[in-house]
Amino acid sequence: MHAEIITIGSEILLGEIVDTNSGAIAKKLQTIGMPLFYTSTVGDNLERMVAAIRQGLARSDVVITTGGVGPTVDDLTREAVAQAVGKPLVFDDGLLAQIEQRFKRWGRTMTDNNRQQAFRPEGSLAIENPVGTAPCFIVEQDGRVVISLPGVPREMDYLMDHSVLPFLRQRFKLTGIIKSRALKVSGVGESQVDAQVGDLERLENPTVGLNAHSGIVVIRITATASNEDEADGLIAPIEASVRERLGNLVFGSDGETLEGSVLAELSLRGETLTVVESGTGGRLACKLSLSEQGKAGFVVGKITTQAESTDLVELARLTAAQAQADWGLACVVEESGGEIQLGVGLWNADIRQQWRRGFGGHPALVLEWSANVALDTLKRALSATNQKK
Repeated sequence: MHAEIITIGSEILLGEIVDTNSGAIAKKLQTIGMPLFYTSTVGDNLERMVAAIRQGLARSDVVITTGGVGPTVDDLTREAVAQAVGKPLVFDDGLLAQIEQRFKRWGRTMTDNNRQQAFRPEGSLAIENPVGTAPCFIVEQDGRVVISLPGVPREMDYLMDHSVLPFLRQRFKLTGIIKSRALKVSGVGESQVDAQVGDLERLENPTVGLNAHSGIVVIRITATASNEDEADGLIAPIEASVRERLGNLVFGSDGETLEGSVLAELSLRGETLTVVESGTGGRLACKLSLSEQGKAGFVVGKITTQAESTDLVELARLTAAQAQADWGLACVVEESGGEIQLGVGLWNADIRQQWRRGFGGHPALVLEWSANVALDTLKRALSATNQKK
């Protein structure tokens, strides 16, 4: 048994908005043990929408659509689902009353086009939407289910929690859970991590997969089990094995961040940090200042249009001295001979490091990458000084 998601809207295909609904729905489905096999996006074209829904019903037990249930001419999901399952659209006076009451409560005048939101496929189960104007519905056909939700993330989120997940649990007698644990690694590439944990990636339950980001690799361990305790029991030995193999390359898990890890360590030691950066758009200081962990450890961030010195250790030292901080970190991104280069300088009473390296990725990624690489340099230095103590 598995599900798939179809996001509807030409604005997504045109790149005008980013589909966040699929990721949010996928995470919610994990909590009831419903695997997700496919996601797709289709524009506001009735013929293509019908084809996408029919394809979904041919290969998946549950098809969840988001978008296209509003009041405008291009909101075609109701008609597309009706055609896909071979049912006519019927007008629901009860849904119209709910919509009218909602507009009245908001002190707004309902326009005639809102009436179309009271249509639903014949035989469908209506889902009231108390946080928006678009009622939704569930259609069953040959033991399979189509669930149509709004595209507005806040409304979709509410209806998933309060209507869809309880329905799916009961309808398919779901008692399991899918739980993931994400271990985060910095300072090495995806291929290097794969060389260390590749055998674990062949496991079936839990499964292990890698995702590379800018300077960070995520190792995701996912278990399918009857309850959360059982899932934790499956994940725990695999997590322990990964941590043993990679050691302090693993800086955190799940919602933890590299900047948060560094600041937490500084706070634990009672030490402070200042940074100076050029050509980074202030990304390093921004990440540090927004972190919820160890905020007292970050003193100040200095952003310049051009590095004041080619000696990055001296630049870090001067900045730390001005701020009376224990650590100074310099991060400089510049273009030389058509190549983007990153320079990092680190100063502490016991450590002086600097290096430069080229960046071979897409220019749009260099800001996040440079900030993460600089933070990893500091993380390694903090670890090294810990070992000496």
